[in-house]
Amino acid sequence: MNNSTISIKEKISYGLGDFASSMFWKLFSMFLLFFYTDVFGISAAAVGTMFLVTRVWDALNDPMMGIISDRTKTRWGKFRPFLLFGAVPFGIIGVLTFTTPDLTADGKLVYAYITYTLMMMAYTAVNVPYGSLMAVMTGDSVERTSLASWRFIGAFSGGLFVTASANSLVAYFSEGGDQATGYQMTIGVYAIVAAVLFILTFAGTRERLAPPKEEKNSLKDDLKDLAKNAPWFIMLGANIFILIFNSLRDGSILFYFKYYVKDQTLNLFGNSFEASATALSSVYMSVWLGTNILGVLLAKPVAARFGKKATFSWAALISAGLSFLFFFISSDQIFLIFGLNVLIGITAGIILPLGWSMYADIADYSEWKTGRRATGLVFSSSSMSQKFGWTLGGAISGWLLAGFGFEPNVEQSDEALLGIRLMISVIAGVGALISFGFMRLYKLDESFMLKVKDELNAASE
Repeated sequence: MNNSTISIKEKISYGLGDFASSMFWKLFSMFLLFFYTDVFGISAAAVGTMFLVTRVWDALNDPMMGIISDRTKTRWGKFRPFLLFGAVPFGIIGVLTFTTPDLTADGKLVYAYITYTLMMMAYTAVNVPYGSLMAVMTGDSVERTSLASWRFIGAFSGGLFVTASANSLVAYFSEGGDQATGYQMTIGVYAIVAAVLFILTFAGTRERLAPPKEEKNSLKDDLKDLAKNAPWFIMLGANIFILIFNSLRDGSILFYFKYYVKDQTLNLFGNSFEASATALSSVYMSVWLGTNILGVLLAKPVAARFGKKATFSWAALISAGLSFLFFFISSDQIFLIFGLNVLIGITAGIILPLGWSMYADIADYSEWKTGRRATGLVFSSSSMSQKFGWTLGGAISGWLLAGFGFEPNVEQSDEALLGIRLMISVIAGVGALISFGFMRLYKLDESFMLKVKDELNAASE
C-alpha cells in the first residue's frame, strides 16, 4: 500500500468532478420539488411518492455500480473511464428531466418517472466511480482528508454557482416565453458545464493504488465481508440521516420564502430596500452554500485537533439544536433567519468531507480485517446513503406539503405554512440528531486507524 502526496493541480482536478455533480445535486435538492409542483404541474403528494419509488431503486443501484467499477479494467484504470464516457449522457438526460412536455397530467407523471429514473442512473454511473477514485489516488489518511475537502469545496462551489445564477437564468430565458422554457434552457447551460468538468477530472487525476495481487474479486466474498463490517453500517446510517437533514432544508427553501417570508422591506443603515421573495431565497441559498464551504475548510484542522468522529458528532448535534431554534423565527425577522442560516451552514459543512474521508478508512479497515479490498463496493454506500437520505427527505417533503394542505401558486393556509416551517427546522433537525446518535457507536478513531495503516503498510512490503 503506497502513501502518495497529491499535487494541488490534481486535487483541483478532483474537486472539479464534484463541482459538476453538485450543480445537478443542488438543482435536484433545491429546485426539483418546486419545479414539479409550481411549473411542471404535478401534485406534491405524487412527487413525494415518485421520489420514494424512483430513488429506492436508484439507491439499490449504487452497490451494483460499485461492483461493476471494482471489476472494470482499462488502460485508464477502474474508475476514471466512467467520468469520460458518462459525461455527455449525464448532461443530455439532465436537460430532459427539466423539460415540460405537452402531455396530460398522467402523461406528465409517467414522463417524470422515466426521465428522473434515467437521470439518477446516469448520476450513479458517474458519481459512484468518482467517489471511489479518492481511495486509489493515495493511501495516506491525511491526504485523503485533504482530497475530501477539495472535493467538497468543489461540491459547494458548484452548488453556489447554481444558487447564485439559477433564478436569474430562468427569468432571462423565460422572457418572451414561459417559465418551463426558462428551466429547460437554464439546465442546458449547466449540462454543458458539467460535461466539460467531468472530462477535465478524468484528464487531471491518476489511479495509483491497486488491489492486492492475491485478491480473487469474488462478489460473494465481497458481500460477505461487507455484511460483517459494522463501521460500514454505522456510517451508512449516520450519512442517511444527515442527508435527510440537508434534503429537508434544501427542498423547503423556495417554498419557505415564496409562501412564508414573501417580499420584505429591509432597513439597512437608515435606508429602506425592497427585497422580493425570489431574491431573498437566492441569497439565502447562496449564503447556505457559502457557509458550507467555510465548514469544509474548517473540517481538516478541527478534525486534526479533536478527531473525525468527535468533530462529526458534535457538528451534527449543534446543527440539530440550531434547526430547532429556527422554527421560532417569524417571517419578518430576516436578519435572524440569515444569522441562524450562517451557523447551521458552517456546522453542516464540517460534516460532509469527514464522512467521505471516513469511508476510505472503512475500506482500509475491511482490507485489514479480511485481506481483500473492495473499494468501489464500500464507497458505493456513500452514494447509496446520499440517495436514501435524499429519497426519504424528498418523499417526506412532498408528503408534508400535501398533508398540510399545500396548493401551488395560491395563498397558503396556516396549516400549510406550519408544514413548510417544520420542514426547514424541526423535522430537518431530527435527522441531524439521529445522525449524532449513530456516530456515538462508531469505533474507527485515529489511534485505531494508525494501527490499521501500519499493518497494511507492513503487509505490502
